[in-house]
Amino acid sequence: MKKELILVGGGGHCKACIDVIEAQGEYSIAGIVDLKGKIGELALNYKIIACDEDLPKLAKEYKYFLISIGQIKALQKRAEKFKILKGYGVEFPVIISPLSYVSKHASIDEGTIVMHRVAVNAAAKVGKNCILNTGAVIEHDVVIKDNCHIATCAVVNGGTVVGENCFIGSNSAVREGIQVGSGSVIGAGVTILSSLPEKSFVKKDSD
Repeated sequence: MKKELILVGGGGHCKACIDVIEAQGEYSIAGIVDLKGKIGELALNYKIIACDEDLPKLAKEYKYFLISIGQIKALQKRAEKFKILKGYGVEFPVIISPLSYVSKHASIDEGTIVMHRVAVNAAAKVGKNCILNTGAVIEHDVVIKDNCHIATCAVVNGGTVVGENCFIGSNSAVREGIQVGSGSVIGAGVTILSSLPEKSFVKKDSD
């Protein structure tokens, strides 16, 4: 029998998470938490059953949760919801698409989702509550700390360390062996060739 899972966040990223969860086949989605006014609505075929104020009650009824809020505009919300629910004693599974490759020598911590066509290579370490989005590449010996989003088709090369609460945009590339400071945002299509201090914001120059 599949384990029941509650998703927290019912937007576009939630739909992508649902697709991966269904493909993985280990959990059944018991319901979704979103805004109070959206209770009763559907995300794909799954009902929004509760809002944030219902989380304490849900944490008593269900064991497994996943933060399915997207991160582009809601980094802090993802981290906050994760921390609140940890305080209630729930568990956060690791969700890995069967269409991705994760080395047996890599480690991925709780609450992280690995979307379709991701590669995580040997000795990589990925922290808690992260999103490795479609087509991302995490090379050997990379460290991705907690609450990070590595967006679609981004490449993080070998030995790089990405601090907590970072966003690395679609089709960006981070050179091997550098440090990306906590709280940094790297825009789409950017190439990072040197280390970044905390809370850096780097975007591609306009043509």
